[in-house]
Amino acid sequence: MSKLRIGIIGCGGIANNKHFPALSLQSDRCEMVAFCDIRVERAQEACEKYGAPGAAYYEDYRELLKDASIDVVHICTPNVSHSPIAVASFAAGKHVLCEKPMAHTTEAALEMMKAWRQSGKKFTIGYQNRFRNEVRSLKESCENGELGEIYFAKAHAVRRKAVPTWGVFPDKSQQGGGPLIDIGTHALDITLWMMDNYEPVSVNGSVFHKLGNLPGADAGNLFGPWDPESFEVEDSAFGFIKMKDGSTIYLEAAWALNVVESKEAATTLCGTKAGAHINSGMSYQQNQLVINRAHNGILTQEEISTSGNIAFFEGGATKPEVLEAKQWLEAIINDTEPLVKPEQAFVVTQVLDAIYKSAESGKEVQIQS
Repeated sequence: MSKLRIGIIGCGGIANNKHFPALSLQSDRCEMVAFCDIRVERAQEACEKYGAPGAAYYEDYRELLKDASIDVVHICTPNVSHSPIAVASFAAGKHVLCEKPMAHTTEAALEMMKAWRQSGKKFTIGYQNRFRNEVRSLKESCENGELGEIYFAKAHAVRRKAVPTWGVFPDKSQQGGGPLIDIGTHALDITLWMMDNYEPVSVNGSVFHKLGNLPGADAGNLFGPWDPESFEVEDSAFGFIKMKDGSTIYLEAAWALNVVESKEAATTLCGTKAGAHINSGMSYQQNQLVINRAHNGILTQEEISTSGNIAFFEGGATKPEVLEAKQWLEAIINDTEPLVKPEQAFVVTQVLDAIYKSAESGKEVQIQS
């Protein structure tokens, strides 16, 4: 089979730090032939650095999609643009990998799901944290029933002071939200996946705009001072999610919160046979998996550490984003399902959207299945 021809829409940070390097290591399976960005000089630069012979660059994604030779599109743009670009890509007959989250609202995600089902093409969302060593190990334990019935969980995405000060992160019109939709989405995806439970029925949410516009609150921010005048999104958000079977999930997400521990893309699981938690984020030099249970009449805990607590760190072919790219391309080539299924990612968006809506209304939000 000839190599898959890939077009990248959005040539900013996530494309340069994740997609371009990961796809470059899949040269036996694919080639990058088209690059698009509203700042066309970024598309040109990416084309010159990563493009196959004859690769083209564009300012308008609609022009890229006219190229019938392109098999796959990777959408690496701000959240609000995910849905229209994905819908157009499916209409053009492309397979689509869209960066997380699927969309900024349930309604936008529904449009993507409808277009995908009509297209007959492959579709996945960029939740690369599923490919971390300790995450895969815990998933295997869950599938083997080692934890028993998981009836309570926590999804952790909390930074002490690490507000992103570049790009459009604080711009609500382009992102749709702040840390909840940015990093909370990873923690919730991991947690739902471990529980293998995608039937939420109700959500209570709280969203806070306490530090973003507060003078001097940016002191100590890892990425330097932010602009209080343009900080339009929340600085922290919390949700209580009840599932159809009665199990519950507590989700916490913050770019800035006055706590000591920073825990990100992490989860805590409580089952009838055992419990487990993953520690990852800026407070940990190494990611950790801890399983706790009763053994021979005493309480025990097993600690497993794996290297890497920084997304997109330098390394080899076992990096999460490289494994993500490999399995995605193989799913297309072999006509199998990608690890991150669209139906799963859709539920993540439903829940995040419900937290925002609950916080706005002050009421519990019911989720329709």
